[in-house]
Amino acid sequence: MVRYPRPAAGAETRRPPITALAFGDSGGTSVTKTSTSFVGPLGSTIYRLRADAATVAALAGLDWTSRFRRVWLDPVGGVVVLMSPSPRHEGLTRIFDDIVAAAASTLGRASTKLGSVRLRGEGEPAGTGLEPDCSFYVGERARAYLEALSRSRKTADAFLAENGPDLVVEVEITHADEGKIARYADLGVREFWKLRGERDGETLRADFLALRRGERPRPLEASVVLPGLTPSDVCEAVDGVQLSPDHLERAEAVARIVRRREQQGFRVREERAPYGAAPPDGDLAAAAVEAIPLEGLGAEDP
Repeated sequence: MVRYPRPAAGAETRRPPITALAFGDSGGTSVTKTSTSFVGPLGSTIYRLRADAATVAALAGLDWTSRFRRVWLDPVGGVVVLMSPSPRHEGLTRIFDDIVAAAASTLGRASTKLGSVRLRGEGEPAGTGLEPDCSFYVGERARAYLEALSRSRKTADAFLAENGPDLVVEVEITHADEGKIARYADLGVREFWKLRGERDGETLRADFLALRRGERPRPLEASVVLPGLTPSDVCEAVDGVQLSPDHLERAEAVARIVRRREQQGFRVREERAPYGAAPPDGDLAAAAVEAIPLEGLGAEDP
């Protein structure tokens, strides 16, 4: 049995109240852990507790998703974070599904959203891991994943276990997520978009980070996964998507921003390079994503 506490009224992010989170097994035994409960900048209710690896593994056997839409069970760091997203949080998540799909299409790149997927490291207990707000394969990895999926769900799951998403988006990062970005890097995520929204529901800021295992996140002025797209472009796209009544208009609102950015980039390259000169080695628009082979990913389901 699991007893879920209600968040304290007026809870503040900087001065969180302490509540008791109790869980147990079918035999009636229970354990109570002290958890921190607070409200995020977009109004989501968040619980965080520290626990040893065995406790985190035990918690992974419970059905948290029936109550919490976002779950982070980390046996390596000994962290459990549970979130009940606010309507604003969920709305932004859906918007970024549209933004990434439309931007990739305009740039001529394949993309696949991974939906509610839990990412975990090799050998970590089933049910543990991180659930990003949004995660995507873009370019060759998207095609390779879809090819794996056409073979079987087992083959697609094996591909995901070996190849982290190209892009992860989190729309409501708080102090409870300390260590999460490093975990994404360890899991092979290439690029991370961190959104910072305010409770007024109007102000939105974004940071792009390049991730690599064993290294500190590197700030990006523009995306590499979706070449040339900037944090300010993304915030502008949010407004365009929110105000568009149907899917086609939402896609066009994003496409206009991407095309404008491409034209600006082309003009800059024209001004900097003499006629007939080769483009610079670091040109983001020419960046290529290495194809991921499917061999050895596992046998097809019978």
